[in-house]
Amino acid sequence: MIKRRMVLRFSKRTWNQPIVYRLVKDFDLAFNILKASVFPKEASLMVLEISGDEAEFDRGMAYLDKFGVVYEPLEANIKKDEDRCIHCGACAAVCPTNALYIQRPEMRVTFDTEKCSGCELCVKACPPRVITATLSSQV
Repeated sequence: MIKRRMVLRFSKRTWNQPIVYRLVKDFDLAFNILKASVFPKEASLMVLEISGDEAEFDRGMAYLDKFGVVYEPLEANIKKDEDRCIHCGACAAVCPTNALYIQRPEMRVTFDTEKCSGCELCVKACPPRVITATLSSQV
């Protein structure tokens, strides 16, 4: 059993197709919607936590390919520049999932990509702008 957080980008041609439903029905995958920007007749984006059998997950991703759905792990869309981070903790204060937290006793901000939901609150909160996200910009 695997669990992965994925970003799915749908073209405006597929906005009305039951693609995510088919992942459940045909591939026995469960999902949790972490973020969605879905608009009729427009390109759309969903951040999903998908879980299930690894072979079925792979088959499900191949199914997405058939519809031209672009998918990638969530961690490929959220980055923290460790060299520029001043470890002020502003991002950790707004992170609802504790993906960003202050590691003690070092007092360093640590980013746990496994916990990230893609909400992007950290991007707005970071004073030196060392956290970047490509979720909203590439819908």
